[in-house]
Amino acid sequence: MLLPQDQLTELVRALETDQHVFATDPLLITEKLQGEDGTPIQKLHRRASRIDSNGALARVLGKIDGRIKGIMIVMSVVWCISGFLGLFTLLQSNVVNFFYVLVCLLGFHTIMLGGWLVMTLVNRDQQSPSWFASFVSPSYLIRGKDDVTKAAVDLYERQLQHSGMRWYLGRFSHQLWLATLTGMLLAIIFLLVVRQYSFSWESTLLSDQALVSLTQVLGWLPSMVGFGVPDSTAIAQSRLVTEAMPLSVARQWAGLLIGSLLMYGIVPRAIAWAFCALMFRRKKMRLDIKQPYYQKILNFWQRHVVDADDFTEAPAPIAPKATVSAGKKLVALLEYPADQDKWWQSGLDNTLEGDVENFGILDDRDDMARLKTYLDSHSVQVLLGIHSKALPDRGTLRKLDQIAAHAKDGLIVQLIGNNSVSTGLTDARTDDEPSDKQAVRYQQWQTALSARKIGLVEIDT
Repeated sequence: MLLPQDQLTELVRALETDQHVFATDPLLITEKLQGEDGTPIQKLHRRASRIDSNGALARVLGKIDGRIKGIMIVMSVVWCISGFLGLFTLLQSNVVNFFYVLVCLLGFHTIMLGGWLVMTLVNRDQQSPSWFASFVSPSYLIRGKDDVTKAAVDLYERQLQHSGMRWYLGRFSHQLWLATLTGMLLAIIFLLVVRQYSFSWESTLLSDQALVSLTQVLGWLPSMVGFGVPDSTAIAQSRLVTEAMPLSVARQWAGLLIGSLLMYGIVPRAIAWAFCALMFRRKKMRLDIKQPYYQKILNFWQRHVVDADDFTEAPAPIAPKATVSAGKKLVALLEYPADQDKWWQSGLDNTLEGDVENFGILDDRDDMARLKTYLDSHSVQVLLGIHSKALPDRGTLRKLDQIAAHAKDGLIVQLIGNNSVSTGLTDARTDDEPSDKQAVRYQQWQTALSARKIGLVEIDT
């Protein structure tokens, strides 16, 4: 999985690519971060956090992550209880066949652990199984048809297909085995505390000496950490026991049983779990800042002025001068109101007031649909007033392109400020934005209008 900050950054990328409307404008945040210090990754993380100013994206990611971890915890508890109940059922008799119980405890576990080890050595670079991504798909854990939920689910599903997820799957399977073995260990300790057992063994093919050698080999590792091991006399006396045996001998067999479960079951499985956790950390998915989306942002932040002797700066694009036609005019404001009621008069000096129709403010989709319907049936020149607060982002420029396409007599633009009508945003003074930011915004509009060959109304001041 990606780190939480990387996940949020990737989610912002996916949503911005699909033209999602965020709580805070990404273009404004990107501009403000240009002068801040930090590594590229740190600044990208900071940008994503500020764009998600209301925490809506982080909450969706946290909900999915919390539910995945919750399911893993519930499954571990269920496996632990099943191990406890399984061994509790197995040890109902007062006389226990030691080797039979040991095989029931560790036989299948050892086979599965050996199989995992062989498959790990054979398929070192294998990706996670295809069924794993569909089995743990976040679409089963969270319901929602909004853009944020869909993008978050897609993000998690892409992570599940990453090659490092095979170690995540291995770690989880080892965790379930550890839970099962822990439940068995708790059951053994509980039963040995409240009941007195006698341990026996029986074999048709193996002699007493063979069982003595087998038991001593089996008890070598548990004895290294302090667990008792039956001696040869106790082993011989334990064959075909049908009644209570001396307590000292029973304790030796009980110590060997607990030690074997720990040293041949829990400890190897814990080592395998730690190995998978380490490999998952090494193979963990990283944020790919080489993608064009991130490179565009990083290139913007790295722009700087070089010496004039080494570099001749290209002239900034300038919008063409607007040509005011002699016909009827339609005036409209884009998203923001103007302080003056008849803000267009300074740009349409020689136009009679009867030839000007005020459409009002274009704000939502209904306004755009109404304007396009009007333009399709009337031949008018459109004068669009754009406030200093308006950003030339994708949504705004899309509206501009649509108006230009439907305006039969053309589209011209007038840039206006908060307190006065002006030729550019550099003359408009706002309380919450410095003049240098306004100058950058003004040049952005000049560039956008120049690229679309849309005329800009020049006002004499």
